Amino acid sequence: MIHKPLMGVWWIVVVAILAAHTASAAVREYHWEVEYKFGFPDCKEGMVMAVNGQFPGPTIHALAGDTIVVHLTNKLATEGLVIHWHGIRQLGSPWADGAAGVTQCAITPGETFTYKFTVDKPGTHFYHGHYGMQRSAGLYGSLIIDAAKGKREPLRYDGEFNLLLSDWWHESILSQELGLSSKPMRWIGEPQSILINGRGQFNCSLAAQFRNATAEFSNTSLPMCKFKKGDQCAPQRLHVEPNKTYRIRLASTTGLASLNFAVQGHKLVVVEADGNYITPFTTSDVDIYSGESYSVLLTTDQDPSKNYWISIGVRGRKPKTPPALTVLHYVTASSYQPPSSPPPETPRWNDFNRSKNFSKKIFAAMGSPPPPRKFKKRLILLNTQNMIDGATKWALNNVSLVVPATPYLGSVKYKLRRGFDRKSPPMTFPMDYDIMNPPQNRNTTKGNGIYAFPFNVTVDVILQNANGLDANASEIHPWHLHGHDFWVLGYGEGKFRQGIDEKTYNLKNPPLRNTVALYPYGWTALRFVTDNPGVWFFHCHIEPHLHMGMGVVFAEGLNRIGKIPDEALGCGLTKQFLMNRNNP
Repeated sequence: MIHKPLMGVWWIVVVAILAAHTASAAVREYHWEVEYKFGFPDCKEGMVMAVNGQFPGPTIHALAGDTIVVHLTNKLATEGLVIHWHGIRQLGSPWADGAAGVTQCAITPGETFTYKFTVDKPGTHFYHGHYGMQRSAGLYGSLIIDAAKGKREPLRYDGEFNLLLSDWWHESILSQELGLSSKPMRWIGEPQSILINGRGQFNCSLAAQFRNATAEFSNTSLPMCKFKKGDQCAPQRLHVEPNKTYRIRLASTTGLASLNFAVQGHKLVVVEADGNYITPFTTSDVDIYSGESYSVLLTTDQDPSKNYWISIGVRGRKPKTPPALTVLHYVTASSYQPPSSPPPETPRWNDFNRSKNFSKKIFAAMGSPPPPRKFKKRLILLNTQNMIDGATKWALNNVSLVVPATPYLGSVKYKLRRGFDRKSPPMTFPMDYDIMNPPQNRNTTKGNGIYAFPFNVTVDVILQNANGLDANASEIHPWHLHGHDFWVLGYGEGKFRQGIDEKTYNLKNPPLRNTVALYPYGWTALRFVTDNPGVWFFHCHIEPHLHMGMGVVFAEGLNRIGKIPDEALGCGLTKQFLMNRNNP
């Protein structure tokens, strides 16, 4: 006799919880049009990809729990379009992830597609194009999620700034893509400029007066920058009051460059990485790879009568691109007074030990979820540079990815067996492979198979770096996983030793990330749980490397994938399937 009252109480509680959530969460709706426009991102005119005429695109501000709705219209004359919401896990909405050929068809010119998803936790994120190399054309913007209404964030600060970092070429992305696919390959070269919030300086220098003071600026003969009001390339200075603490949100959407961020004379306290709180640590500068985001706290405790440089230089590749500069302006100092000494020197580009030491200082904040103690499945991915019929490619376990014409999500949802190769790529590589030298077999093969995992199992991924086609050449690769955060269990030198290197894993407080660096001639170990039904891209976040095949695809919980809007799948085999289903 007591069951009905208890059921009634339970239902009242559920309704109350839903009502409270509905009252606090908002729906934030946007109408965006993407088209090319002429701009001056680095003081030289070029074509930029703009959202509603803005470059970078508009910043989205939301609270955890909010629903984001973006009606995206493609006004490009000859290109498809998608937008990836980088760092958003897309729980229950895998079709909104924005990965062309993986989760949706590209939006054709003139058409509109609606993204709808929930942002489930606070963090510093961004969005960007994920079709061809459109990110390098300027299709990106910030996505900032604050704590839900009524929740207190654990960080305390007096104000905040948002810095979206990118690199910029004067060559068009269509020309770059053609060069990368040519035989022989034509490499894109180093970027002409580094941009801070879409602004850089190619033909002048903010620090020209110091050209003889430091090695980093000694090779420049550029004149001092002189800006007019409204110049698109004029730097945005950060205006601060003395004796305050500011949060600086950093996100890197670079196509190629690894970067280093420093503020002259000021220490930085790193508190967030990829939308997850970490154990705070103090540093003089921050290495940030493509796809990563951080928050740092800066206290304005220096001489309030002076201004200070903010410098962003290139790491990981021999820099042929000058550092990006702007100014931390104390409001108590003259706004026209430049800093009195040279900008901070960027650490040596190939000091990889310094880079690794920075990565190894990142630990999860107290109270973060620990990783499962053991894995159920393990994937060991060998990262190599190879050739296919005279074309240069990147491959994983000797397979160079070519995304099929039918999005994977549609093929697995509707069981279209001809959508992709049903044979899984190799789970590992021959353990006698020599990672320290160019491959003995320079050839690889194309493929579009996927790694399918059961729902809710623990998967370890070991990323293994190796020498490229040229001797003594192994590069940094920042790897990004869609649909998930993962635990970074550790880094190591040389070849991963099964049964030995697992003993070095950090299982106590590994950081949760969505992007992680794979260092030259080394390995990186990740762990994640397949708890998000869908199909998810896992790839190097360097644009030309992904274009040349450096990626794999994970599928999980396939029988749990919910409804997918037909509009997401109007191409390839799914187009015909949906036409037949809707017109029997």
